[in-house]
Amino acid sequence: MTAPGGRRAELEARNAAMREQVDSLMSELHRKTAEMREAQAKALAITASATSQDGSVTARVDSSGALTSLEFSPNAFERSTPDKLARVATETVIAAVAKSRTELNEVLATAQEGPSLDLSEMLPGVPSLADLIPPAPPVPTPPSSTPPPRRRSADDDDEGGSVMERSGW
Repeated sequence: MTAPGGRRAELEARNAAMREQVDSLMSELHRKTAEMREAQAKALAITASATSQDGSVTARVDSSGALTSLEFSPNAFERSTPDKLARVATETVIAAVAKSRTELNEVLATAQEGPSLDLSEMLPGVPSLADLIPPAPPVPTPPSSTPPPRRRSADDDDEGGSVMERSGW
């Protein structure tokens, strides 16, 4: 049997080792929390803009991809049809959102790098830090450049086409 003094020394050594491990985990937790705050601040500060190839439209978005500004060049309406300008504006907004999402994904990837403190392995029921970092949002791709089908106008009748083109007139 172990002497009472030897048992006490063993327990104190184990206790000291456990304290050291907890101190190390707390230090890592504080470091990761600071990194997460920094990544969150960077993510919220993201803005992106895109300008159409012909320069007629410029779109700006925030970190969530929400449109914050849409500008048309002074002669945009003179050089284009409403349908074409709408397509160009949509493609430009999508390009700005793609830039914003790409930058956001880079910020999130940086936050997820490095050794991860995983308390869930040590303490059942405690969430993992990895679970607290949202997945990277998908980067949108512009639609194909084929024009959308023509909308029916009030001048179109049920059979399609002009009334004047029907036989019998």
